[in-house]
Amino acid sequence: MNVAPNSYSVTRKRLMAAVASIAVAGAIGVGALTSGTSPVLADAVRVEAPQVPGFADVVERVSPAVVSVKVKAKISPAADDGSDQSDDQDGMNNLPDNPQLRRFFKEFRGFGDQDGQGGNRRFSHRDHNNDQPRPVAQGSGFFISDDGYLVTNNHVVSEGSAFTVVMNDGKELDAKLIGTDPRTDLAVLKVDGVGKFTYVDFADDSKVRVGDWVVAVGNPFGLGGTVTAGIVSARGRDIGAGPYDDFIQIDASVNRGNSGGPTFNLNGQVVGINTAIFSPSGGSVGIAFDIPASTAQQVVQDLMKSGSVQRGWLGVEIQPVTSDIAESLGLKSNNGALVSSAQDDGPGKKAGITAGDVITQVDGKDVASPKELARLIGAYSPGKSVDVTVWRDGKSQAVKVDLGKLPSSDKQASNDQQQPAAPVKPDTLADLGLTVTKSENGKGLVVTDVDPDSDAADRGIQPGDVITSVNSTEVNGTDDVTKAMTDAVKSGRKAVLMQITRDDTNRFVALPVAKG
Repeated sequence: MNVAPNSYSVTRKRLMAAVASIAVAGAIGVGALTSGTSPVLADAVRVEAPQVPGFADVVERVSPAVVSVKVKAKISPAADDGSDQSDDQDGMNNLPDNPQLRRFFKEFRGFGDQDGQGGNRRFSHRDHNNDQPRPVAQGSGFFISDDGYLVTNNHVVSEGSAFTVVMNDGKELDAKLIGTDPRTDLAVLKVDGVGKFTYVDFADDSKVRVGDWVVAVGNPFGLGGTVTAGIVSARGRDIGAGPYDDFIQIDASVNRGNSGGPTFNLNGQVVGINTAIFSPSGGSVGIAFDIPASTAQQVVQDLMKSGSVQRGWLGVEIQPVTSDIAESLGLKSNNGALVSSAQDDGPGKKAGITAGDVITQVDGKDVASPKELARLIGAYSPGKSVDVTVWRDGKSQAVKVDLGKLPSSDKQASNDQQQPAAPVKPDTLADLGLTVTKSENGKGLVVTDVDPDSDAADRGIQPGDVITSVNSTEVNGTDDVTKAMTDAVKSGRKAVLMQITRDDTNRFVALPVAKG
């Protein structure tokens, strides 16, 4: 009677153990089945690249200081004479008939007629028949003070009568023109009465090196705040824009409408102002030119104070010192600026500077070229007394000059000599390849013929030119030229320096002395 319960208990225990064994085996079987038919996914490829500096931090800080500039002007009705000026792009028809000047305005200037794509479109006189201000240009600018002074290009605002700046957040504010300086293509505007503005500082551009990263911010084609980046490609570029050319070249993408906008270094300082591009196609090809910060800062300060820039004036015409000219004068290098003439009422002539002098220093600063001399003199105020070092008669001399005020005309010197009439009795300077005759007034020799295979022809001497001096010695006959050549040979020089007058303008030409 007691056997049945015990048998049941043992049997029950055995069944439970069997079930547990089956469960364990099943779990093992399922795991094996899963791992055998479904692969485990690997992690996605990820490379830990080195951190490359970006421009976002710079852009975030400086963008509020950069604005778009909209320019409007009152457009006069079309002329009644039937003439159509609608094809006059950017006033090209009003420019002098100078191919180089026209080419510059077509290829370099950062403004022009656009096709309605939001750029700097200029309106025809026939577009409107009322006297309300109409859009004529768009550009860029940036604040340089918290009270609303901002900088842009002169060529952006030069035709305007009303100005509007568009802030980074889209707000539009009226601005007034404080002053312009066409010689450096700079202008200053002012926005009043809306609180303090985010502004930026100018950098010390003497520390800017070729290869440095830069960021350009502006309003290309009217698109508003646009950022591009590149490097400094070159320094000291002369593109023929004016007497103070000293542009920084960058390869950041700069287009029409960027004019007047800033180029920043990675510290958020302005190293230059976008002013011109070289673009045969009309768009960016990676060659843009900036006014250096040092030039802009000085001009802007003057414009903020008085609305104009007063520059010192030396009153001389100058030309480069070539290797041949340096050789003829006994100079060791071709640095400096050769005085081709000194204006009668100019400060330079009053101080004793004469044609044939080579200006090598101003107040101890070396003069590398005529452009450098123009920049150095222009940086002084009228009335400033400066020490000018000249090379004359084979040695350096110091001349103290009280600078005058630069005239409004770009022509800073003149020559009153008149080109004489036809020669009377020809003579020859065979060693130089020239046929000459005495001038009617007895001053100088008139060139009547030039041997096309001579050095004189290679250096641009033409019939009608007047030889007025050789090696700073006045010329009245061929004997004077021959003597100057002989003296040059005795001094061990290989060339003589001739002063040539053409169309009331002086220049110097170095000619090799006779060989053998």
